[in-house]
Amino acid sequence: MRGLVLAVIALFLLSGDTGFSVPQLLRNAAQAKNPAALLWSAAIQRNEYAQQALVTYAAENDSTYWLNRLVKIGNADAAWVLYERAAPDEDSGKLMRLAAMGNVPDAQLAYALSVEDPELRETWLLKSARQDYVPAQAALADWYLLQQQPENARPWLEKTADLDAQSAFKYGRLLWESGEHAAGKGYLEKAAEQGHEMAASLAKMIARYQPRTFSQITPRQWPENKRCLQRIQIFATSLSTIQRADALYQRFQLDKRLEPLPICMQPPVWLQGDELKCNDNWKRSGRLGCDIRPLSAAVKKRDFTHAVIVAKQGTANTHNGVMFLDISDAYSVFVHELAHFAGFADEYPLTKAAARRYCGREDIPNLVFDGALTYQPVTRVGQWQQLGSAGVWHAKTCESIGVNAYKPSRQVTFLEHHDSGVIPASYIRLWKAQLEDKTVHRPVYLNLFQSFHQGQQTADADEWLKRYESYREVSEVEAGAAVSDVTP
Repeated sequence: MRGLVLAVIALFLLSGDTGFSVPQLLRNAAQAKNPAALLWSAAIQRNEYAQQALVTYAAENDSTYWLNRLVKIGNADAAWVLYERAAPDEDSGKLMRLAAMGNVPDAQLAYALSVEDPELRETWLLKSARQDYVPAQAALADWYLLQQQPENARPWLEKTADLDAQSAFKYGRLLWESGEHAAGKGYLEKAAEQGHEMAASLAKMIARYQPRTFSQITPRQWPENKRCLQRIQIFATSLSTIQRADALYQRFQLDKRLEPLPICMQPPVWLQGDELKCNDNWKRSGRLGCDIRPLSAAVKKRDFTHAVIVAKQGTANTHNGVMFLDISDAYSVFVHELAHFAGFADEYPLTKAAARRYCGREDIPNLVFDGALTYQPVTRVGQWQQLGSAGVWHAKTCESIGVNAYKPSRQVTFLEHHDSGVIPASYIRLWKAQLEDKTVHRPVYLNLFQSFHQGQQTADADEWLKRYESYREVSEVEAGAAVSDVTP
């Protein structure tokens, strides 16, 4: 009976409190052991302090009862607390949206990342970022960078660059690519000091290489202790691509598999951004390409026979002495394309258009085809046997047009799968034999001739055509010596 009386008295007092003014309710709540009911009485009178205090109390005491009551009167902070505590299988989307609509920056960020519509995502990222919510500012900068809108990313990275290494790294790259080299270098170094490995790597690139124009490229001697039948110069077009170019160059120097080949390579040249015009759909080919005519000055200064251009994005390919790679291409892609410099063909199924160009040709070192009586060209099979091949096996190259092609290895080679295929010893010997025969080479001179000819620059085209013809002029004695120099 005593307990019932106390409960009735408490209910009476509580009911009486609801008639109190908000200041009185807040004073009573401040001294109560369980202030929830008093705070609620003030909260339903739209007092923001009372609502926030009740959210804090309910969250600390895991009281979903008061949180749900607050949600019913539209409290966004309570909705966000409930959303964060919801089980993975619960439908908490309404809580997230309510919290986002109520200007809870955490909720706005979460809601932005949950939607697929690009405009809606940007809208909610902006709402959150404008409340000085740093994670949203960083996410918004990332969004703009992903959308290729660096000018929109810049003001947000500027706000976060001094707060964490990742933002400093991105801001440093953006500044550098915008031509603000001193400031960009400073932020990259700052990120590196905070342990950002990519920033440290880029800072090293800046210290090792300097962007230059073609007119600033200086002559460079090729190794005297090695036959350089193929002389390769790598070019990069940005801070990001010089890093990839340097990695390719360093890996090549350490690649024991390719040591027998008479190939020499110079350290990369970092070109200023406007020196080469490149895009990922060059002349509507669907592949990466550039206007290579500006390369002519560098060819004259450094006497290279083949060029590798590393650009930001596009499909890797090789054409008449010039290789195009993008920033994501691995070293295995580079080696695969390097074999194309020597005339090797792909051993995976080509498209019909490509197969019609290649299948049946007699100048492909790693393929033969069905002839009238035997393989065509049969002399190629004899060369394979001389160089240590134990047989002839089917290749997938020409399947799209129903032509049977054959290769000198039973293995899946790097010309079929660049990342997992092997380079058989017989292919290295065959590769070396190709390099020894200048008459089958397609150096950069040919590409320059074609580019100048297409540009109706007759004098330049004639100059590079003569240089190409001079390069291919090999006497019978020299040709015989080159063939006899090949050892199985």
